Amino acid sequence: MSLTQVFGGRGKATELEPLGVIDIGSNSVRLVVYEGAVRAALPIFNEKVLCGLGKAIVSTGRLGDESVERALEALSRFRVIARILKVKNLRVLATAAVREAEDGRSFIQRAERAAGTRIEVLSGEKEAELAACGIRMGFWEANGTAGDLGGGSLELIDINPTTISNASTLPLGGLRLIDQTGNKIERALPIVDEAIAKTEWLMSGRGRPFFAVGGTWRALAKLHMVQLNYPLRVMQGYAVSTREMIEFCQFIRRHKKLATMPGMEEVARARREVVPFGALVLERLLEAMAPSEVVLSVYGIREGLLYSLMTRHEQAKDPLLCFCEDYARLRSRSVVHAHELCVWTDALFEGDGPKETPEERRLRYAACLLSDIGWRAHPDYRGEQSLNVIAHAGLSGIDHPGRIFLALAVYHRHVGSDEGASIDALSTRLRAAISKRAQKRARIIGAAVRTAHMLSIGMPGVIDETQLSHQGTTLVLTLPKSYAALDGERLRRRFGVLAALLSREPEIRIAK
Repeated sequence: MSLTQVFGGRGKATELEPLGVIDIGSNSVRLVVYEGAVRAALPIFNEKVLCGLGKAIVSTGRLGDESVERALEALSRFRVIARILKVKNLRVLATAAVREAEDGRSFIQRAERAAGTRIEVLSGEKEAELAACGIRMGFWEANGTAGDLGGGSLELIDINPTTISNASTLPLGGLRLIDQTGNKIERALPIVDEAIAKTEWLMSGRGRPFFAVGGTWRALAKLHMVQLNYPLRVMQGYAVSTREMIEFCQFIRRHKKLATMPGMEEVARARREVVPFGALVLERLLEAMAPSEVVLSVYGIREGLLYSLMTRHEQAKDPLLCFCEDYARLRSRSVVHAHELCVWTDALFEGDGPKETPEERRLRYAACLLSDIGWRAHPDYRGEQSLNVIAHAGLSGIDHPGRIFLALAVYHRHVGSDEGASIDALSTRLRAAISKRAQKRARIIGAAVRTAHMLSIGMPGVIDETQLSHQGTTLVLTLPKSYAALDGERLRRRFGVLAALLSREPEIRIAK
């Protein structure tokens, strides 16, 4: 298989056509404009307005007048933004509030004039299916249950690498529960339990991940991060054990002074009253399902729509490696050299070398692709800046331990691989968050790339003429005669560090 097949590369971002998605939800109206319908598309614009369209659906059956005007104003603004960004394909989706309101149809007529395009009102099943596609967009080979909590409803669906099934919609949105109970959370408990009990297929989620989607659950996870003083504030892929999340949800819904809780200031005011109800729904859902863990996703129906518009070939690409290759093309000196690093380091894990799993190989390739993105920074800060960029990048198809591994591997590529070399506070905290094995691998990959760059100076066509090999207790680097003059003190020092990390003696040979 060629590296192009492995990484699924694409042309320059300027060759893509921006695609916009407006999501008219029960709580917010949001526009996201993406680079195009490609596997690792990044948003080039993202704006939401908290309108609360579904705030009084249960009690009045209608969308509130003030909420409607806010939504129409937002749609008019979004129409102009899409025109400025040259979005030719603007898709608009409406969910539970509009779907159920007595005046939903008249709102859609006005909203289509404001947005300048047709609006698709999603059924609950279609909404769940798009949420599942969103999970596939953000996670590699996802296998579990997805739940998308909005203001009006909760969509649930079962996902495995080849199929999606059991799409269900439950009337458990946060705004709906507030309206239905008069903002009395104790009254919501039997409502939630009854709705969950009717969804018999949920037992299939036992022992598998639960992918949590929606702004309310993201706000809940943000509060959890603050309580733990977690070293990252990246929501995508944030994972919490089921029991820990149940206990945290119970703590949140019973908290008497939630407004003063650390981290609440980072939650939008219009969403704060919904958080305890979202915690209640998640708590009772987890108790009923008993999944292996809760994994947060920033990918929902908007990204699911984007995924559904891709070709099957594009969908099949690895989202992590696509992103890393695109980033290398934009920020490194040579993406070709980055590909050469992937092949060159293969030799370290062949023959008598240490073994690696397919996932570890995948992460090694990602680290090689990102290894030169900090080359324009001041030499004294390349490690620190690369670590910060990668740790907080818009990566998908990767969990937090994998993200931290990538950040540390590229950090060690710049600062060296001595275990005690790090004095950067963030790198120290990140190292503590992953296994000793992953820490060691990050130092090995960092040392290998440092060695390669001492040979190639970041340029393609050099290291592919050299060879690494394990020969008994020796790690051998063989150079062609044409590059014999590259052998020297600095190369031997860097190669010696790599060999020591692999418990080998270093030897540099010149080919005959």
